[in-house]
Parts: sequence; C-alpha cells; structure tokens
Amino acid sequence: MGIDRVIHSARLVDEGQTTDDAWVAFDGPIVAGLGTGDDWRELAPRDADDAGGAWLTPGFVDIHGHGGGAAAYDDGVEAIATARAVHRAHGTTRAVLSLVTASIDDLVARVATIAQLVSEDATILGTHLEGPFLDVGHKGAHTPSLLRAPDAASIDRLLDAGAGTIRQITLAPELPGGLDAVRRFTTAGVAAAVGHTDADEATAQAAFAAGATILTHAFNAMNDIHHRAPGPVLAALGDDRVTLEVIADGVHVHPDVIRLLTTGAPGRVALITDAMAAAGAPDGAYSLGGLAVTVIDGVARLTEGGAIAGSTLTQDAAIRLMVHEVGMPLPAAVAAATVVPARAVGVADRFGSLTPGHAADAVLLDEHLTVQRVWVDGAPA
Repeated sequence: MGIDRVIHSARLVDEGQTTDDAWVAFDGPIVAGLGTGDDWRELAPRDADDAGGAWLTPGFVDIHGHGGGAAAYDDGVEAIATARAVHRAHGTTRAVLSLVTASIDDLVARVATIAQLVSEDATILGTHLEGPFLDVGHKGAHTPSLLRAPDAASIDRLLDAGAGTIRQITLAPELPGGLDAVRRFTTAGVAAAVGHTDADEATAQAAFAAGATILTHAFNAMNDIHHRAPGPVLAALGDDRVTLEVIADGVHVHPDVIRLLTTGAPGRVALITDAMAAAGAPDGAYSLGGLAVTVIDGVARLTEGGAIAGSTLTQDAAIRLMVHEVGMPLPAAVAAATVVPARAVGVADRFGSLTPGHAADAVLLDEHLTVQRVWVDGAPA
C-alpha cells in the first residue's frame, strides 16, 4: 500500500464517537486506514501532518446553500468558484449547489452549467432546485411571479439538463400535480423535499408516502406546529425515512426549538447553511434571485417586506451553535454536518465519513471548534 499522507495525534470525531490519539491514512483521494498511537509510522507515508491533539472530523457536506463571498451559485462558473472557496475554507468539502426560483429556461441553463462542473470538480455534488414549484403564500425570498405548479414538460426539461446531477428538489406537494412531481423526481433518482409549502400534516404525510425524504429548512416557510394542526414538521418527525434540514444560525430557528428536533429525530437532522452571497462577506446590499436583500449584523432580510432571505452561515458555525447553545454532543453535531446530509442525497457511501474507502476529506478543529486546516481528496486545501 502506498500511503500519501497520514494525519496523526488527533481526537477523531466520526461514526458517532470520538477516538483519542488517532490517525487517518490517505492513499491519494481515498481513506486507506485508521488507527491509534504510533502505528502509522510503519506505513512510511510521504507526508505526515501532526494534529496536535485537535479535533479531526470528516469534511462537511452542505446540501442546501446558495453562495458566499459576495457570489451566488445562480451566477455562473466564476461566481460558483468564489462561493465554494469561502465555504471550503470553513470545512465544507462537498456541496450541493442550490438555485433559487427562476424561469424554467433560466433554470435549465443553470442546471446544465452545474452538470458540466460536476464532471470537472468532484467537490460539487450537483444541483438543488429550490423552486419554482413552491407555494406563493410561503415564498420566503422567492419571486412570487415565477412560482408555479409543476408540469411534466418542465420536469422533463430540468431532468434532461441535469443529466443525472440534480440531487434535490424542494416543492410544495399541495400544488396541482405536486404528488405526481414527487414521484417523477424520485423515480429519476432525485431526493424530493417538502418545503415552502402550505401543506398540513396529512398532505406532508402523503408526500412522504409518495417518496419525499427531506423536509426543507424545518419550521421556515411552512406551517408551524399547532396543538390542533400539527403541520409538516410533526409529519417529518414521525417518519423515520425523512431527514429534517435545519439552519442553525440562531436566527432562523431558536436553539431550544432545534433541541426539540434533535430529540424527536435523532440521527435525522441535517445541518444546512442556506447561505446566500453575503456569507463570508461584509454587511450591505445584495440580491437573491433578483430580489433586493439587506444584510445587517450578519442577518439577511428582503429589503422590501423584511422576510429572512437565506443566511450568512457556514457549517463550522452551525456545529458550534449545536454544541454550545443546543447542547448537542460533538459527535452528533459533526454527524449532522457530514454523514446525515450525505445520506439524505444518496452519497454517504463516498462522503461524510473517514472510514476506509471514503473520500479523503477532513477538517481539523481547535478547542473552540474553529477550523484550523482542511484536506480535500487527501491534499491540503
């Protein structure tokens, strides 16, 4: 075995547990072995990185984010590269690129661009279509005039453009043709998510029965839990097939409410950023899907109306909030940013873990859970 790199003397956090004085060996872009102590020396690696007792985790996986570094994933190849660099520096080694609502023609072109990038950059996992099949009454930061019910022709155009690279579609299942759209997308291998929806509990349950397996940013842009109207969140909590996304920035969902999710759905809560262009960039004026956004103190809101417009979150900050404010154990918080989202979009066989055979993506965190180093495909990033 030719070992290219070993990261040693780490507190490894993976597979729901911690291992002291651990080492991980990389053979090119793949994890080749794990161990503890000084056994790694026998492998005679070409490079050895001393973790110095810091936390070592798998690379983070973000299945729902729109941009960063003043750039949006909707805006082409250069903008995607800029935004990915910001999130990679914060530990997100693999990402599904989320596109906001636009015309079908524009979405087809953007999906095709990302499909080409997937073939060139393995850190891009594909596309998440957040729209246009959303409820106008729960539009959030989506242009209402572009929202529409799903139809077979539009779905086929999007799937053809994606050529197998669309990973996730968020839709409102109560729209005419909504449940048929869930079936069409899932049959094509796309994870269907319930979101930006007026669905009640029964309608959400029908969507999950039809094949939907994700709840898009739980509590946001959907009906709340009411004692006589449970809504989609409780439908998701009660279905072991469903992963619940949460934006853990302390703005979108209160930490005490996030604790309710993690208690009710252990191992099924996925941390997402839902980050817009202002992530990793200064406060100020931005645009999201053609709508004006103002960012003050790191909180993004529509300039007109004041609705929350995505976040400025990074995955490492989400983990810190989960540990320090929600009270989640570190192994569970790391899983929520790694293997849980990877599993939700069908890539957990390759990403989200540092067990042998997985991608050699790793993040080193200090005692404050701040990113110190990142490795992608076995190489320092």
